Amino acid sequence: MTVTTYQPGDKAEWDKMVKLSRNGTFLHLRDYMDYHSDRFTDFSLVARDDNRIIAVMPACREGNTLFSHRGLTYGGWLLPRLHFDVTVMLEIWEQTVEVLREHGIIHIVYKPVPHIYHRYPAEEDLYAIFSRGAKLAESNISTTIDLDEPIAFDRGNRGNVNVARKSGVEVGESDDWDGYWQVLGSLLQERYSTLPVHTVDEIKLLKLRFPENIKLYTATLDGTIVAGVVMYLCGEEVAHCQYIASTAEGRSVKALSLLFDYLIKEATEAGFRYFDFGISNEDHGRYLNEGLVRQKSRMGGRGIVYNTYSIDLKK
Repeated sequence: MTVTTYQPGDKAEWDKMVKLSRNGTFLHLRDYMDYHSDRFTDFSLVARDDNRIIAVMPACREGNTLFSHRGLTYGGWLLPRLHFDVTVMLEIWEQTVEVLREHGIIHIVYKPVPHIYHRYPAEEDLYAIFSRGAKLAESNISTTIDLDEPIAFDRGNRGNVNVARKSGVEVGESDDWDGYWQVLGSLLQERYSTLPVHTVDEIKLLKLRFPENIKLYTATLDGTIVAGVVMYLCGEEVAHCQYIASTAEGRSVKALSLLFDYLIKEATEAGFRYFDFGISNEDHGRYLNEGLVRQKSRMGGRGIVYNTYSIDLKK
């Protein structure tokens, strides 16, 4: 068993491992990870047994700290379906610690893949980091619908859907990324004095690379975008919302309620297990937007956490 750093020549085998893993998503493929390689110093790890990759971990390095991975929502070790149990995971962690110490890394910030994205149970890494003294460093709450047994919209949202329809709001998939990014950017500037993490050129590049995984859906009124959601479609497990926004006019005609009604039905018909509205936290989980959580829960969502752990490697 060996653990080494990822090299560009590993790309084909890395991507194959991600696609066959129990808990990898398209975010872990190199064409997604490497689009922002100029922002992060890649320090991804590869575990091999008899020179065959058996697990991979997307990661980057800053000083003496390893992050898994700062450019991704979640990461951690991605695990195969066969011939792998917690004893193998423990051995990989022992090798990982040795390699990191050799490179002067004494601290790990670890973001495991939340269980809703697992194609098969894959939490051996959680036990392994517990055994290394991991501490919970950050917890963000997301709101998720189990599409096998969905909870219906509350009365208010059902009424909002009718308001939007009567107002003439139309919803569906769109390719007007530039138009929606203007709506999104204006909202983020107004409320948070910030901009989207992705520039419009970056999100269009990612859409080009992953056309079946990244899609834009908008609500329009008289041909003008009044609300929208970017969907990250992960395998057959999770339809995940990114970049939700609405204009003042969109809010007045309840456009998002109609759009979410449409998206949830689309995800159900496509066979997804979960519809994930995304987190409702700021400041690394310390601030909870209670109004946002209530809005999502009234559409049938319930809580799951996206946790981050801190591991000290000092002897």
